[in-house]
Amino acid sequence: MTATDRPWMHLETYYAGAYWGARRETPEDCARRTARLLELLSPCDPFLARWYKLTRSLKDARKFPLMPPPDMPTLTEMFRRGVNRERGKPVIEQLGFNVTFGNGGGAYDSADLSILCGCYSKVVPNSCVLSLPTLGRSPNAERVISAPVLTEAVRSMALAMDPDWAVAMSQSHRDIEDDAQASPWVGWVTYFSRQRGTVPPLPAPVRIEPVEDKGTLILLTPERFTVANPEHVALARRVRELLTRAGLLTPR
Repeated sequence: MTATDRPWMHLETYYAGAYWGARRETPEDCARRTARLLELLSPCDPFLARWYKLTRSLKDARKFPLMPPPDMPTLTEMFRRGVNRERGKPVIEQLGFNVTFGNGGGAYDSADLSILCGCYSKVVPNSCVLSLPTLGRSPNAERVISAPVLTEAVRSMALAMDPDWAVAMSQSHRDIEDDAQASPWVGWVTYFSRQRGTVPPLPAPVRIEPVEDKGTLILLTPERFTVANPEHVALARRVRELLTRAGLLTPR
């Protein structure tokens, strides 16, 4: 099969996401979690140190900084306004609050944070998703899409958002696993809360690290994980098999 048949062979896009079940929280609670996340992301890389409200233009966005330092009143108001409702109907309280904001970058060289928090529906998970710049089109991507930065980004999500699980991976990797595997996904960097169970011994070069008393972080490889490398894909599947046997991937 050629690169034309598999577009991911010449372009992979990466993201980090944290996910958790029903948790009823106020706009203030969600803002506090988000403020801590922004503080923790800041030392990961300068690209993740400045954040702005989304506006119609990049120039306007930079008039409304959210970080540094975290602007708690603005974050709280953003969550308060981010309620879910059908047009002309009452707020759907159990669906919590949605906010999205960015780091002020341009096309292909930006990061966005999209957060659904305070949702207590049994069918819609809460989430925090960090989109990342595009390799080959961003002067920052080569540095940001690296094991050290994404390991710390996932760790930051684990500490701030207290998710059930979190992952940093390429969309292409997720796509090739989606048909056969339900979430949680096993990516380049994966986190499991301690409530999910104990991470078993895993084969080299996988690294396992504790995240304070909250859970465990797994790094598959110190080099950039790519689906163009069959050894990477095989390693991810082997690790997924071992984690499945240990019960960490059982739906909750």
